[in-house]
Amino acid sequence: MKKQFAVIGLGRFGSSVCKELYKLGNEVLAIDMNDERVNAITKHATHAVIANATDENALNSLGIRNFDNVVVAIGDNIQSSILCTLLLKEMGISQVWVKAQNHYHHRVLEKIGADRIVHPEKDMGIRIAQHLVSEKIIDYIELSDEYSIVELIASDKVANRSIIDLNIRAIYGCTILAIKRNETINITPLPHEIIEKNDILIMIGHKNDLKRFEDGGL
Repeated sequence: MKKQFAVIGLGRFGSSVCKELYKLGNEVLAIDMNDERVNAITKHATHAVIANATDENALNSLGIRNFDNVVVAIGDNIQSSILCTLLLKEMGISQVWVKAQNHYHHRVLEKIGADRIVHPEKDMGIRIAQHLVSEKIIDYIELSDEYSIVELIASDKVANRSIIDLNIRAIYGCTILAIKRNETINITPLPHEIIEKNDILIMIGHKNDLKRFEDGGL
């Protein structure tokens, strides 16, 4: 069953979200005040319209109340982002995801009821920094201030040993969620699964524990 999404703000982040949602087979309403941006996204959205998303009448005319999921990706105009988010929550939109510019913007969005607040530049910066400081890290997802998911390359130290033999959970407090080997992904690795060199271990745990495993276990 197709889901319906509205994406407000068609800068680099908003356009990327819009294209991916549409590519995944969803119905997407793309909204921006800039006609060039709207024209550029028409082939990657179900509907693309020029509208002021801080105008309640304009939002109502677009039938925004029919959407359960709205992404507010308004760029540099923090005031517009806040006002748009407030209007959407007052209209009863169940899920409003908003791009935040900074910590203060984030705090205001929290107070007015944004359901999910994202910092794409910050998140990407963290992931790139993690790549730069460690050759063992393939990818990094920050779940909270304390917990993360990382993809680590299996070295000689763990190669040809089973998960139960390594006893990673007991020693380091981390859990192997999945193992990627070439083009295949084992999302339910059994305790007796043998790890091969250059396997990619998808792991979850406290940041300190993951770091301990990266430094001492690999």
